[in-house]
Amino acid sequence: MTAALSPTDQRAREVLKSVWGYDAFRGVQADIVRTVAEGGNALVLMPTGGGKSLCYQVPSLLRDGVGIVVSPLIALMKDQVDALRQVGVRAAFLNSTLSPEGVREVEAALTAGELDLLYVAPERLLLDRTLDLLERAPVALFAIDEAHCVSQWGHDFRPEYGQLHVLPERFPQLPRVALTATADERTRADILRVLGLQGAPQFISSFDRPNIQYRVAQKEGPKTQLLDFIRSEHEGDAGIVYCLSRKSVEETAKWLQAQGIEALPYHAGLSPRERNLAQDRFLNEEGLVVVATVAFGMGIDKPNVRFVAHLDLPKSMEGYYQETGRAGRDGLPSTAWMVYGLADVVNVKRMLAQSLAPEDVKRVEAAKLDALLTYCEAATCRRQVLLSYFGETLAEPCGNCDVCLNPPRVRDATREAQMALSAAIRTGNRFGAAHLTDVLLGRETEKVRAMGHHLLPTFGVGREHDEKTWRGLLRQLVSLGYLAAGDHHGLSATGKARPLLKGEETLKLREETLVPKPAKRDRERVTRQGRAPVDAQDQPLFEALRQWRLGKAREQAVPPYVIFNDSTLKTIAELRPGSLHTLGTVSGVGARKLEQYGEEVLEVVRGHSGSRQLSAVSRQPTGAERGAAGNAAVLGVLRGSEQLSNGQPSAVSSRPSALSRQPEAAPASLFPSPPQATSDTPQAPHPEVAEALRELRKELCRETGLSAFVVFPNATLDALAARQPRTLNDLRGLPGMGEKRIEAYGERIVDAVLTVLDG
Repeated sequence: MTAALSPTDQRAREVLKSVWGYDAFRGVQADIVRTVAEGGNALVLMPTGGGKSLCYQVPSLLRDGVGIVVSPLIALMKDQVDALRQVGVRAAFLNSTLSPEGVREVEAALTAGELDLLYVAPERLLLDRTLDLLERAPVALFAIDEAHCVSQWGHDFRPEYGQLHVLPERFPQLPRVALTATADERTRADILRVLGLQGAPQFISSFDRPNIQYRVAQKEGPKTQLLDFIRSEHEGDAGIVYCLSRKSVEETAKWLQAQGIEALPYHAGLSPRERNLAQDRFLNEEGLVVVATVAFGMGIDKPNVRFVAHLDLPKSMEGYYQETGRAGRDGLPSTAWMVYGLADVVNVKRMLAQSLAPEDVKRVEAAKLDALLTYCEAATCRRQVLLSYFGETLAEPCGNCDVCLNPPRVRDATREAQMALSAAIRTGNRFGAAHLTDVLLGRETEKVRAMGHHLLPTFGVGREHDEKTWRGLLRQLVSLGYLAAGDHHGLSATGKARPLLKGEETLKLREETLVPKPAKRDRERVTRQGRAPVDAQDQPLFEALRQWRLGKAREQAVPPYVIFNDSTLKTIAELRPGSLHTLGTVSGVGARKLEQYGEEVLEVVRGHSGSRQLSAVSRQPTGAERGAAGNAAVLGVLRGSEQLSNGQPSAVSSRPSALSRQPEAAPASLFPSPPQATSDTPQAPHPEVAEALRELRKELCRETGLSAFVVFPNATLDALAARQPRTLNDLRGLPGMGEKRIEAYGERIVDAVLTVLDG
């Protein structure tokens, strides 16, 4: 027998369903929401895409006042606010992009209690003006996102985050929830100390992202390898490519563009305008690839990134995990792909050795890099190695990484390792991999002869192997700490090598093998799996829904996934709902989105159903449909918002904002009474006007490049042909004719109607 839900849990579920369209929380989300909503503190470790945002957004709606969210990036704030406004939550942000007038408007809304959530940059929060304002405002809670930034041991340390101890000092009575995707024990201890969370429960979710396929390959021709990977598996998909240097970013982006891949560069050396343009395009367009340094990524909320590729070695396991976690946030199949070589290992180790950081910091960073190299060289399931680093055990190999899918051979490499180490020692522990390889292969190059190395006992001892084998072995010896990288790429044997050279221990290494390219049929199968995995019969409808979504996103100047994410469109394409009630059962379709987009989505579905449906004009909604649409009454914020003077949608609303304000009224509002019948009968569409409007719509499609249902759907066309509008005012109130459509197409619609009627 299922235990009864507590009042807090019940209210939380109602908010989750009515606002976001989800039936239940995932994993530990419900426990976190209950803890914070009831006034407790919490530390939350949850993987990227695991649903951290809901852990503070839902409690902010359940508690009186506004939830204050400390967020490190302006782009993240805008995305979150756009998404929240789409579902009817009164949200705003305070950062440097607002005009002075815009700041004053948001601050007035805050003090008046007219916001549910306010996103603030740490620099803005720490201003005396802001802190004084928060002491006067009705604050519900503080959420500190990307909380690992408080620690110098974290991989994205931000000094401003370290000053957030002001929150427990000035607001000790308010709950604080710290959230991050990656934090080791030392970083967690800093978070607890700085934010005053000692004794608070720690909610640690599984770090496993089973939808991501992890793959690591030896670097041979990185740009060509990347191109083959994209073309064979992710043609037309959104992806992020990480490079270590700005120069590499620029070169790779230009090269991909020359090969027909739409790619954009992003690094700290570009102007703010160029960076913002690249980020905006990536978020708002489909199928773009961004080539970037690690300056790009934190706070990127795009759920349908289908791949993350690394052309250079990251500096730590935490950085690698966080960056790869930007793929597949929607839960659909995605790929984390990386190539690396000996030069990468040498460069990263040398950079670390030359760092000006304190010795204790360098030791910690060296250990993190060694853990990443162990992962790269692993001959066992990569997911098991990755999760083990974060203290999690995966009982069985995952079956979804390159090692599981194509197990490498492991062989005793003791003899070859002794040869390589001996060559390094005998040449003076100061030459790089290329020179050592020449010595081992017996190549009498000018440099080898000049140094007299052709006379060494190790000269030519490795002729039985090729250059690729020796370079791979040297890379593994550096990765495993038997060789160290010097200032000028020189390799020297370490103390760890002594037992191996003396024969006191053996060494087993993975055998470097070339993975054959998949056959064309296999590539096509992988490509389909890499993208949203819809069946062939559902693909046309899925693509039509994506086109409709893109049109709505451009109309509203928001990223497409803010309208609906790919997994929701996938479910709609498979379910093919025929009513608002059925559409309302789809995960991700909350009351506001059902009300705002329901009829248009159904129109797209009907266009691919093979049978004609009655339009919204010629039929009354069923009771079930009215019930689903009536869920909007659960939150009194599910209507359009006003405009701020700076052009940003206002977060200010005169309606009550959360179920918790009037919990007793919610159940009655879920199922409003059906409207009384009237004597008015809908007028039949005028056939000649309908035909003229179809011709106009074709013209508009050609001019704008939009699909017909994006310009105006069939239901709107039928309504126009029935009303036969003669003025712009006659267009108002018709289904699908919002102010933006009237502004864009109104005059031409009226002209088309008048031409028929007065012609």
